[in-house]
Amino acid sequence: MFTSKKNIVIAAIILAAFAGGFFSYSMMSANDSKNAKKMPTASLIGPSDSPDDIYKMFLCPCCGQALDKKKICCGMAGEMINYIDSLIASGISNDKVIIKTAEKYGINSVVESKRAAVQAELARQNPDAFPKGKLSFFNAVGQNAPDFSLESIEGATAKLSDYKGKNVVLFFTEGSMCYPACWDQMSSFGNDERFNNEDTVVLSITPDQRSEWQKIIQKVPKMSKARILFDSTRAVSSAYDVLSLASSMHKGSYPGHTYFIVDKEGVIRYTMDDPKMALRNDELFSELNKIA
Repeated sequence: MFTSKKNIVIAAIILAAFAGGFFSYSMMSANDSKNAKKMPTASLIGPSDSPDDIYKMFLCPCCGQALDKKKICCGMAGEMINYIDSLIASGISNDKVIIKTAEKYGINSVVESKRAAVQAELARQNPDAFPKGKLSFFNAVGQNAPDFSLESIEGATAKLSDYKGKNVVLFFTEGSMCYPACWDQMSSFGNDERFNNEDTVVLSITPDQRSEWQKIIQKVPKMSKARILFDSTRAVSSAYDVLSLASSMHKGSYPGHTYFIVDKEGVIRYTMDDPKMALRNDELFSELNKIA
């Protein structure tokens, strides 16, 4: 009897110790988890954490050199610097300044040494921001078109895969700065019934912000039928390899005037880059007829 009682007491002590240890471990794990959530992510700038270093993280679209407030090389560099100035003056964090600038001017505007980190943060904030897959423009025919997700002129999210079962013409444009060539082609597509029916749709992809085109459409009603998508980070333009073609006037930063035809199964059947920036409805319709 004595031995039995002794064993019971020992077992109780061991059980209590184990329970206490488990409770302590659980509390430590919970605290670690809470602390991990509170821990800030590493700064996108670096150890100096100076606002002045933000400018050096971005490239001039013209010369490709890091921005320099003391040596502004052109109007576009001045515009970028003014935009960064306005963000810093608003009081947001340095990292938010960087992210907003990359969203406006594209991931390729970030210096190469910082590009991967900024892209990772953009992708973390918006997992659908970057297409799955990447093409070589000159070997694109016969390849599956990388799916993507972009904001539309209506403010909705549009995916390429939403249009499976239709032939899709993708028109990569330089955007609002390309007047009148890009504007005319976008308007022409929107008002051409051959490209707006149960079998075919045209998606005009620009590097601009939606708010910019809302103002344009108010002033130019003939643009209202164009299906416009906004690739402000240039993530889709980069995936489709259209940033450094012959039609690109700001190579590496902006697309020019480039077309893809994607068939009903999502396969690229035709590509054309057009440095002349002409209206190409007839040529594209002829190519569509070959795969109908």
